[in-house]
Amino acid sequence: MHAVKLVSLATAVPPHGIGQRDVAAAAHRAFGARFGDFDRLARVFETSGIVQRYAVRPLEWYFEPLGWPERSAAYNEGAVALFVDVATKALDAAGLRASEVDTVVTVSSTGIATPSIEARAAGRLGFRADIERVPVFGLGCAGGVCGLSIASRLAQSRPGSVVLLVTVELCSLAFRLDTLTKANIVATALFGDGAAACVLRSGAEGIASIEMSGQHMWPETLDIMGWSIDAEGFGVIFDRAIPPFAEAHMAPAVSEILGRAGLWLGDVDRLAFHPGGKKVVTALERAFALEHGTLDHERAILAEYGNMSAPTALFVLERVIGAGLPARTLLTAMGPGFTSCCVSLQRAA
Repeated sequence: MHAVKLVSLATAVPPHGIGQRDVAAAAHRAFGARFGDFDRLARVFETSGIVQRYAVRPLEWYFEPLGWPERSAAYNEGAVALFVDVATKALDAAGLRASEVDTVVTVSSTGIATPSIEARAAGRLGFRADIERVPVFGLGCAGGVCGLSIASRLAQSRPGSVVLLVTVELCSLAFRLDTLTKANIVATALFGDGAAACVLRSGAEGIASIEMSGQHMWPETLDIMGWSIDAEGFGVIFDRAIPPFAEAHMAPAVSEILGRAGLWLGDVDRLAFHPGGKKVVTALERAFALEHGTLDHERAILAEYGNMSAPTALFVLERVIGAGLPARTLLTAMGPGFTSCCVSLQRAA
């Protein structure tokens, strides 16, 4: 059986770059007079480790009255544009045309679109009429790694077929002026927009082989991360317990996932993580007994782009590849469920 290869990986961001200082000033203008504890919470803008982010709309747009229609229109327009951009980059890097794609997996949890994003982008890209579409919703920050797992299994099931994975998240569309909660203010300090795409193929040449993948879901953890839904749009559920939870539970879960494939942590040359936030990155270093600063690419991506939810782990993987992919890299993310997802990549010979 031929191994599934990661043939190419590309990333993209929307056009509006926003400095963290500008976001902090805007948040103070929006919340300072209405939220008594804002000055204390506002320190998160300085301590988050984020310098800049990208958004699908200019900063002032988020101060307009926004409900589902306005947010959905921005999602449909922005997500399709990012999808086309990042898919084109990944296909060009693989030396392929869109008409050669057999299956497209689309991962997104920050908007609702029916027809889904890949259908809306199909005409602009030139997908075939018989392309198989696999839209995936609800995986949140785990979506990039889980999507890579799903795409690799589809590629494995049909040797020679071309599978395109695209994950697009517009987290900024969930910024809420009407929600005076700590979770909402922390989200305003952390989240940005972005997209990533991968081309996978069984029996092809590529950057790396997808060796194995797996998930672990903890019971009674539905309230750690996710969306609440009301008349205005999505509202973030983002529990303060995430860093200590990661420190206490991630290493045993990852060890269990690896063990199913006959591997252990000592076999992994580089652990690569979705950087949910500065505290999460530090907690992961502690959980896996890594020296502080080991997760340098994770901190760099967080500083330059913020937490973009699902695509972020693939931004980290792109940075790891650019620095020289180790023999075995384990890409890992946590997301709603509460779930951990892992994909092991072996460097191509």
